[in-house]
Parts: sequence; C-alpha cells; structure tokens
Amino acid sequence: MHADVVIVGAGVMGCALAWRLRQRGVEVILVERGRPGAEASSAAAGILAPQVEADGPGPFLELGLRSRALYPAWVEELREATGIDVGYRREGTLVVAGVDGARDPDAEVAALWARAAWQHRLGLPLVRLEGAEVRGLEPQLRPCAAALYFPEDRQLEAPLLARALAQAAAQMGVRFVTAHVHQVIVEGTGERRRAVGVAAQEQRLSAGHIVIAAGAWSSLVEGTGLPGGAVAPMRGQMLELDTCPPLLRHLVFGQVDGVAGYLVPRRDGRLVCGSTMERVGFRKEVTVAGLRRLLELAEGLVPALAQAEVRRIWAGFRPYTSGGLPLLGPTPIAGLLLCTGHFRNGILLCPISAEALCACITGQWAAGVAPVDLAPFSLAAVGANPAGHGT
Repeated sequence: MHADVVIVGAGVMGCALAWRLRQRGVEVILVERGRPGAEASSAAAGILAPQVEADGPGPFLELGLRSRALYPAWVEELREATGIDVGYRREGTLVVAGVDGARDPDAEVAALWARAAWQHRLGLPLVRLEGAEVRGLEPQLRPCAAALYFPEDRQLEAPLLARALAQAAAQMGVRFVTAHVHQVIVEGTGERRRAVGVAAQEQRLSAGHIVIAAGAWSSLVEGTGLPGGAVAPMRGQMLELDTCPPLLRHLVFGQVDGVAGYLVPRRDGRLVCGSTMERVGFRKEVTVAGLRRLLELAEGLVPALAQAEVRRIWAGFRPYTSGGLPLLGPTPIAGLLLCTGHFRNGILLCPISAEALCACITGQWAAGVAPVDLAPFSLAAVGANPAGHGT
C-alpha cells in the first residue's frame, strides 16, 4: 500500500496533520494499533494555558501562544465539518497562591508575582488579584492570599477533540490502517539514508514522507534514530467529579500541602481533577496513593467537593522528553519527520504542530512560508539523551 505520507499514530497530532494534509490534496495513510485518539489524547484534561505552563520566555511559550491563537478558528472549522462541539470555553484561568493552611504562603505569592512580572514585560494579558477579589470570582474556593487571572487561556474536552479530528480526517479521505508499526524502513547509508516506508505487522506501507506521531511509544519504533527512552511515558492519574450545580466557573491551578494540580469545570457540572506525574514506564494502573493526592487537592482547594460524587478515574501516558520540549520537524534521515514529545501540552500544541509539519511536507518551508521556527524543537536541540523511566 502506498501514499504520499504515512503517519504513525492516530492521536490528535496524527489526525490533525492528516486532516490538514488532505485539505491540500496529499494522500495520507494513518496507522494506529487501536482506536484513534484512545491513549493520551483522550486522557488529557484539555487545558489551553501557555501562560501557566511556561516557566519563562522562550520557544515553548511562543509555540503555545501561537497555537492558542489558532484554536477559535480551528474549533469552528471542526464543528462545521463534523457537527461535533468540542466544549471550547473562554472563561480563562486562575492560578491561586497561599491557600489557607499553605506551608509557605509567602514563597508561593512571591513566585506568583515573579511570574506576573516577566509576563507583564512581554505584554501578555493577566490580572493580579488579592484574596478577597479571588473569592469574589470563585466563592467556593478556599480563602487564599492572591491569584493571577489569565483571561486568554481556554479549555476544551480532549476526547471530543480527538473524535472530531478523526472524523474530519476520515471525511477528507484519509486511509486508516489498524496495525502495530514496529519499524521505519530506511534505504541508503550515512547522509544518503532515506525513509521509504514502515513495516506494520505483516504489511509494508510505502510513502515519500513518514511522520512519527506515536506519543509515548515513539522511541519503540525501530529505525527512527531516536535513542531508547528519548520519548518516555510519564503516567498521569486523573479523576472526574460530579457537582450539581457547578461549583466553579474558571479553570483553577493551585497547590495543597505541596501537591500542585488543577481543577477543570465542565458546563454540565462535571469537574476534572489532575494530575499526578509518575515515571513508572508503561504501567497504567490507577493507584490508591495517586487518588488520595488528587482527592486531597480537590477538597483542599474547594471544600464543598468533599460531598461530590466520584464519576470516573483513569490514567494516561504523557510523552516526555529530557529536554522538556516537543520534537517537531525533519530528522537527519531524509523523508522522516517527528511530531511527538509534547508532554502535558499535546492538546494545547496540536494546531501549531499540525500546521508546522504540514508546511514541512508540502514545501511551504522551502518557499519561505513557515508558521513557526522549528529549530528549537529539532532532535539535536531538544536533546537525544534518554528521558528514562525511573520510579
């Protein structure tokens, strides 16, 4: 079987790229071992908050801001194409500090104001709030010393986004193949190496371009040039509570007893609480210790959640790189590209990643039309050292 492009992995990254490529007339085969979007894409909370996730100015912040700006048009285009509402919300994000009982409230508030300072210098939108103002916005929150409000941050429901992207790709004529890809087929030696296809169980799929978008499993595909563990799984346990009526309007980040996390309210009263970060390899268990941390965080931030019903618990694998940045774009092997390693921001970075890889494949890059500079996200720049699994 042959196509212009074979994409390994049908999560949000693979489906989004396939969708965009088909819109430009490119023939695409999308290979996934299971149901499209069933792994990290559907496990994610759907947070679009680059100003919270970035530790400071740099390539990640720029990439996140560019991607967040693409989302309004993206979700509308997906809704028109598929009829699926992905739950896109515009209320913004609160980051609270010095919650009553905090171990070191002064240090938390100082770190919060330091974040406000560097973002203010960059001209990014934010609002500093004192404790009483925070309670005015969210009366159910436990009293805190201060907060930052990021009005441009957004959220959506990741499983709905994964479904919409898979459906949009299928409607455009992307060919889906259910198979386990174990190897990229490379011809030539040295600088003349070129990827010409993939071995997917008992069949060979050939193409002019191969894209690895297999998330935490990317390093397990032979022939990519990725060292073992260069993209490693980071387990995240999460839970969903039921509150009726809803107790929060805004997405809230905070910490309780040194445990940091977030609460993501849905319109219908569901509330997602996350998330642990555990290097345990491909162990997908939900544990007592993990759930305890999440429940204590939820109740510590919003005491009324002690009475909420636990609807659902789950775990997923974030694709983690040692450099902390995603791997995007061409590799030293001609015809082989990477779109992986997005760690905890795969949903946020989906639009810009798809647009950037599409530009690489269709030749827009060579023509000088590039949506973003990919140099900081190359294998050499991010680092090829194994991220490790650890415990």
